[in-house]
Amino acid sequence: MTSGKRASGIAFAAAVGALSGAALTGRRGAGAATAGALAGAAALAATEAVARARQRPGEIPAWWSRVVMSGALAAQAGWLGGRLTKAGPVAVGLAAGSVAGALGLRPQKVALGPVVGAAVGAAWRRAAGPSAPPAAVAASAVVGVRALSAVLFRDPQVGLLAEQVPAAELPFVVPLEARTRYVGTDYVRGLAEVLGGTYEADAQDVGIVASLDDLAGPQFDPAAVDPLVREFYEHTTRFRLDIVPEWRLWVRPGYLLYRTLVARPVGQANVPMNQRETLRGVRSRIDTITPEGSGLIGVRGWIRSFADTDEPIYVGVYTTYRHEGRGYVSVGFPVPQGNFTATLLPQPRPGGGLVLSSRSDLPHPGHYLSYIDPATRELTTLAVHGFAEQLDVHAEGGQLRAEHAFSLFGLPFLVLHYTIHRKAAA
Repeated sequence: MTSGKRASGIAFAAAVGALSGAALTGRRGAGAATAGALAGAAALAATEAVARARQRPGEIPAWWSRVVMSGALAAQAGWLGGRLTKAGPVAVGLAAGSVAGALGLRPQKVALGPVVGAAVGAAWRRAAGPSAPPAAVAASAVVGVRALSAVLFRDPQVGLLAEQVPAAELPFVVPLEARTRYVGTDYVRGLAEVLGGTYEADAQDVGIVASLDDLAGPQFDPAAVDPLVREFYEHTTRFRLDIVPEWRLWVRPGYLLYRTLVARPVGQANVPMNQRETLRGVRSRIDTITPEGSGLIGVRGWIRSFADTDEPIYVGVYTTYRHEGRGYVSVGFPVPQGNFTATLLPQPRPGGGLVLSSRSDLPHPGHYLSYIDPATRELTTLAVHGFAEQLDVHAEGGQLRAEHAFSLFGLPFLVLHYTIHRKAAA
């Protein structure tokens, strides 16, 4: 890490510490708030400086420094929540613990969060009564959840895969980000203005891949794929898809929070919650960009949105590449200044179907969250362990069907059931 970025990181930590210190001590008057802000700024700056000094190449900041930062941020949220709601310590602890557990993603952490948060809130109520400071309650609840989670669940959820490397070194990552805070259905149009080339909205008779032959490998022979399945991948726009989402109950609360706070404001990964929502209709289209002087499509953006409002469901850029004699599919989901990429290995399915899976002992399949430096275009990439998906497309009696299954640490949380129909001829 450069000295400039290290200095800016320390400055940011100091600012967070100052606000948190003021939130924790503000009840005692202006003088105490000022002293708390100074102490908080010094403490967080020192924590950040030590963590960055000890950080080795290829590592994320030390766990303890991340816990300190999350506790500081929770103190500010707890202070604000207390001012707005006048909630008691148990309610504040429950809310803070639930958020901390949900952010942990792992189902066990999602369940652990509210239990620990409520217990911390109850302890504060016994010690300080109903007027226990909400900033302190929230901070201690979040720190408690994270500390106990680290003891119980020791395998990492994410790992730093690369820091500030050229995109060519990570062929399994799609190096295309959203340059604004909102992705939305016009993403590919905006990308074309940056990359140049010929942009075509709602392109006709194109697929999410150019040819299944690009995916051939030791375990996958495209010639064995059912012609209808091949047609779907190579000419996706000839078909329409009906979706039935099947969410597991344990993930619904966390997903509703994510959808409200992240998916809808960002305009990305806004999956329907139930079949009733899909009755609004789903519009599916592929926008393309063809580089100047080339007859080959360079960018294929598969865009799905609710038909009545064009509210985005997801925007995915589909690419294929080959490595050591195998073909892979990488689907990049642009987010502000970054990209979440799923790299999938093609596998045969009995009866001529095609399975794309992130589960593999090979080094490339998996999920990756990347920050893309706007000046250098270099990638800083995290490998997201524990997240897995599998897309199974097959034909049954001349009808295309698909199941898209997702899991966290081996626990299924969502299956999207698709019935795929050929569009009526114009």
